[in-house]
Amino acid sequence: MTDISIDMKEQLARIDRTQAETGKLIEETQKYMAEQHKLLAEQHKLLAEADKLRLDRGFAPYALALGAIGGTAGLIVAISAALKNLGVL
Repeated sequence: MTDISIDMKEQLARIDRTQAETGKLIEETQKYMAEQHKLLAEQHKLLAEADKLRLDRGFAPYALALGAIGGTAGLIVAISAALKNLGVL
C-alpha cells in the first residue's frame, strides 16, 4: 500500500510540475502574441504611410507643373500691369 501511495505522490508531483511549466509557457506565449500584435499594428501604420508617400510622389510632377503655370501667369499679369502703368500698353 505504501508503494502505491508513494507512486501516486510522485505522479501528482510530476503533474503539478508539468502544469506549472505549462502555465509559464502559456504566459510567455501570450506575451509574444501581444508583442506580435503591436508589431503588426506598426507594420500596418508604416504601410499606410508608404502608400501615402507613393501617392504624393505620383502627384508631385503635376503639382510642380501647376505651380509653374500659376507662377508664369502671375508674372505675365505683373508685367502687363507694369507696362500698362508705364503707358506702353
